[in-house]
Amino acid sequence: MLVVFSGDREEHICPWGKTGLVRSSDEGETWTDPVVIRDTPLDDRDAGIIQTQRGTLVVSWFTSVAFENQPEFENNESWQRQAAALTPADRERWTGRWTHRSEDGGATWEEPVRTQGSAPHGPIQLRDGRLLYLGTCFVEGERIMGAEESTDDGRSWQLIGSVPVPDYMNYGMGEPHLAEADSGRIVGMFRSGATDDVGRYLLQSESDDGGRTWTHVHPTQILGYPPHLISLADGTLLVAYGRRVPPFGEWACVSRDEGTSWDAAEEVLLAGSANDDLGYPASAQLEDGSILTIYYQVDRAGEPTCLMGTKWHL
Repeated sequence: MLVVFSGDREEHICPWGKTGLVRSSDEGETWTDPVVIRDTPLDDRDAGIIQTQRGTLVVSWFTSVAFENQPEFENNESWQRQAAALTPADRERWTGRWTHRSEDGGATWEEPVRTQGSAPHGPIQLRDGRLLYLGTCFVEGERIMGAEESTDDGRSWQLIGSVPVPDYMNYGMGEPHLAEADSGRIVGMFRSGATDDVGRYLLQSESDDGGRTWTHVHPTQILGYPPHLISLADGTLLVAYGRRVPPFGEWACVSRDEGTSWDAAEEVLLAGSANDDLGYPASAQLEDGSILTIYYQVDRAGEPTCLMGTKWHL
């Protein structure tokens, strides 16, 4: 098993983020030390990973210089030195959203390719072999929820559709993820951009034509963000998410009708947390049917955040 993450930080937003990778050969019981697989001159954030049907690893991420706009920047000499060291060529070369591939299990990585969109958990592979990536895109200056496909195992990406978002919901929604149900329906879920409690519920859209057209976004009864979706062996859809309002923690919820409804009354608490610095869980189903969900939060009070995991059964 492989986990990728954005690490080596001193703050939630800082100049030092890079993409790390850890491995487990015993279904998540133990893990190797991390190795850095991508470190651009900018802040590398939100790493996601999949393995394709051909065995290729595809890792997604985006870069940022948002640390220059943080309150800490004014009094942080190391951040200022890093910003000053970034040439215009560095910024032009590396600012953006990316994927890169490995055909040897992560020993070596190809040069990255640009995508128009970005989302924390990256693309998925559909049964027809295409990779589909639902993410926050900027097209001719407009911010959309775009669907990109790759028909060449992640070597290139093409925008094929977008999610219609009602004006009253278009308040910074983003960080989507998706899963393909047994019927071929694709279910996408989104983090809301609203800060009130009502606005913290996950939003949803569906596609019945492979990601080209989508239903209008509609709210769910699932409180938390952002989503990570998988389709379990029996066809059940599972979404995992962090909850940053009390009770804090990592949660999961299932749908047994391809996302038409969610069993929000029977949520699963995977791990409680002492504070709201948490989330971004991602799940995989193991051979025995159990589920391993990896996330970040504080393990002990006073410590920095770390990667943690919960192995569980429905």
